[in-house]
Amino acid sequence: MILIEPASLKDLNDLRNLEKICFPVDNWPLLDLIGVLTIPGIVKIKAEFSGKFVGFIAGSVKQKEKTGWITTIAVMPEFQNQGIAQQLLKECESRMNVYIVKLTVRKSNSKAIRLYENNGYFQKEIWNSYYIDGEDAILFQKMC
Repeated sequence: MILIEPASLKDLNDLRNLEKICFPVDNWPLLDLIGVLTIPGIVKIKAEFSGKFVGFIAGSVKQKEKTGWITTIAVMPEFQNQGIAQQLLKECESRMNVYIVKLTVRKSNSKAIRLYENNGYFQKEIWNSYYIDGEDAILFQKMC
């Protein structure tokens, strides 16, 4: 059974490990991870299986525009394709409580693209050479 609950600074080491495994080219630096886990107003949610940290999502809200941004989402490879990312996505969207949610994804990440499209996101634009290795990003958006 998957437990979805708020993440905190005590999850830092698990989050660092998840980032390195899921994003080997452009994982977040330590200070960014500390920030996402401690800055007030950021939605930070983890997924656990039998007490093991298996997934994470973070979202931030721009209150003036009533827009939320999914800043990161990842699930350990051995726990992918089990609906965990979808659970994290829905919970984060709910907690952000905004009209529009946006996110970026690597153009080559077909699994993530399917996840977003299956959950009501649509392609808004392409950001050329967005990632550190020069890969393009797709900006996705969803009206909530």
